[in-house]
Amino acid sequence: MGPGPGPAVDLGLTVPPELSARAPAEARGTARDGVRMLVGRRATGGVEHRRFTELPEVLRPGDLLVVNNSATLPAALPGRLPEGTPVALHLSSAQPDRHGAHLVELRRAVPGEAAAYYPPAQSPARAGLRVALPAGGTAVLTRAFTARLWYAELTLPETLLPYLAAHGRAIRYGYVDRDWSIDAYQTVFATVPGSSEMPSAARPFSAEVVARLAGRGVLVAPVTLHTGVASPEAHEAPYAERFHVPAATARLVGHVRADGGRVIAVGTTVVRALESAAAADGTLQEADGWTELVVTPERGVRAVDGLLTGWHEPRASHLLMLAAVAGRPLLSACYRAAVQHRYLWHEFGDVNLLLPD
Repeated sequence: MGPGPGPAVDLGLTVPPELSARAPAEARGTARDGVRMLVGRRATGGVEHRRFTELPEVLRPGDLLVVNNSATLPAALPGRLPEGTPVALHLSSAQPDRHGAHLVELRRAVPGEAAAYYPPAQSPARAGLRVALPAGGTAVLTRAFTARLWYAELTLPETLLPYLAAHGRAIRYGYVDRDWSIDAYQTVFATVPGSSEMPSAARPFSAEVVARLAGRGVLVAPVTLHTGVASPEAHEAPYAERFHVPAATARLVGHVRADGGRVIAVGTTVVRALESAAAADGTLQEADGWTELVVTPERGVRAVDGLLTGWHEPRASHLLMLAAVAGRPLLSACYRAAVQHRYLWHEFGDVNLLLPD
């Protein structure tokens, strides 16, 4: 079996349901780059309330933003069980894993709503289960990876990416009010298809903000990490994901740090990719493959100085990584302030910039 729930960072708070962003910023009457940004500084423990459009002014000339260029797939497919029960099949990544198999999650299809989580005791998933997919495709479950995820053999009438484009839709969860087009789940950096869910920390970036960053002397460099299927109900630890850190990005990280600049990851996916390519002394080399790294406060971070990220559930395993970057006191202060000031959660919500100073 794969990873189970990881140890939690106890923030001692509850996020009210009404703080879930139920639609993209554009549908709420705000530009993508108009979302709110809470800035936390580890050196002082202070927090500041900003707009994302102020990012170029908050950063310093010589800082480096590392972004994830993975594009989001329409990875939710409609399916039917042998007795005719409709289900949703959430596909984790565009490529089979290192063992040549796809990971999938089976969810209950609910007409007009997001597909619902199957508690393990209620799930129909079992070895040998055949799920009928559109246009004659099939998925046969082979063995369990976790209580939620299963390995599956896919048989499709065409290659995967055009098949998903024709028959899939973006994965969404119950806090999102409706199905939105796959374009709503892409960032301005998305060039390499492969993520099951949007690397959402970069969603607020616009061409204008990127141009202003360049004018300010802030550098931007890419990595690729294809996200798997999240576990908003089960809070599992991260599992293996495909990543690539280009040689040019690895070199730039080294140059920036040597010159006293700060390396700021845009999203937890970028932290995972960079830290997977980092040696014990923090130096980076080009890296390509699958990473199972789980960044915790005990391990710490070696290549990353700061982090721009969305707001995570108080029990989410991602909080371990955030605590490694920001420290628990600052992380707690940011989350208390975010709830008090009504910041919006999840992929369409506001963001948190965690800086060392």
